[in-house]
Amino acid sequence: MLCNRYFLFLLLLLAAPRLAPAQVTPIVSSWIVNTTGATGYNGIPSNVQRVQYSAGNVYVTCTGVPAYSIGPWPGNPNSATNQNFVFKITRTPQPNTGPATATPLGHTGIWSNGVSIFNARDAMSYNNAGVWNQNAIVVEGPSFDSCLGHPAGNGEYHHHLNPRCLYNDRDSTRHSPIIGFAFDGYPIYGAYGYANANGTGAIRSIRTSYRMRNITTRTTLPNGSTAPSPGPAINAAKPLGYYIEDFEYVAGRGDLDSHNGRFCITPEYPAGTYAYFVTINRLYEGAYPYTPGPTYYGVIPAGATGPQSGQAVVNEPVTTYTVTATFLAAGLQLTTYPNPASDVLNIAPEGGVANDLTARLFNTLGQPVSAALQLHPSVPAEFNVSSLAAGVYYLKVDGLGVAATQKVVVTH
Repeated sequence: MLCNRYFLFLLLLLAAPRLAPAQVTPIVSSWIVNTTGATGYNGIPSNVQRVQYSAGNVYVTCTGVPAYSIGPWPGNPNSATNQNFVFKITRTPQPNTGPATATPLGHTGIWSNGVSIFNARDAMSYNNAGVWNQNAIVVEGPSFDSCLGHPAGNGEYHHHLNPRCLYNDRDSTRHSPIIGFAFDGYPIYGAYGYANANGTGAIRSIRTSYRMRNITTRTTLPNGSTAPSPGPAINAAKPLGYYIEDFEYVAGRGDLDSHNGRFCITPEYPAGTYAYFVTINRLYEGAYPYTPGPTYYGVIPAGATGPQSGQAVVNEPVTTYTVTATFLAAGLQLTTYPNPASDVLNIAPEGGVANDLTARLFNTLGQPVSAALQLHPSVPAEFNVSSLAAGVYYLKVDGLGVAATQKVVVTH
């Protein structure tokens, strides 16, 4: 009788549906995870410490301190401190069909290295009336360090605009990488993208649709209505641009909408996604509204902003994202180029590599998209990627007792 019960239990166990592991998508894999214990400012662990994910959310644990050198901050008495953040970001972003949600003071999203994103405002307004709100880039700009960041009163290091030490903002030859995520779950790219939202055209700087208003007095708001209270005179002390209400949105003037984003094709999202872009001008200076804002495109999940933001508790089953070693870290002396690739991806093994290595390309679902190539010492090999859809792939190299994977981007 006991054996029969055990057999029945075993059948039920085998027949029970098993949950497939959540898919690794760019919101999981785009973070700069500290795998070496490296430290940044004042000996604080740098970048992102851990990424955990479920089907619906990503949890990012970080200190708020980057790996690049920060400081000094002229005139700013604050110092960057370990914030011990755990951010919860939705993996299923949804457009907001109701009234748009304003990006708040404090963090509005996080850069890919775990540093906070702040919007264009500082905490001050003219006569404390909340009508004419100061532009942090103008008012606080003198206290920015060479990476264009500074710490808040609580020690939270942040960038109000293009984080130029995070990626190469002078490289206009390729689509910028994902450099962060807003709290509505949509990605944030650097300054460069495809000229056309459908993924065609040359790579160029993506343009904001905001401009400086042509006004001589601060008596009206950007929507043309009379301001509840007038602002200060426009002069050398408080020139145009000193307040964010000195800017106006003109639909179609640039590439982006009123949230500083657009629906478009990108290397990581070949089927298209809504995406924000940081915006700069021809002098590589920030262009208003600089980062996502002044309102979000998507729905903001409860708790994503406000006092509890950054203090998320993981109360659901999650998987810890494991950063795959690069070829060099795995001891494989291989060079791959170009990356991104449009026609051919070259693999150049050095003379000392083993002669049992096999290379193969996989898509983001883990499915092979190429035949296996045998790699031989000092003999270049190549994959023809011209027939692959634009997007992210993974080049996996296997040998006796060794395996490593490298991210490859295909563009056309």
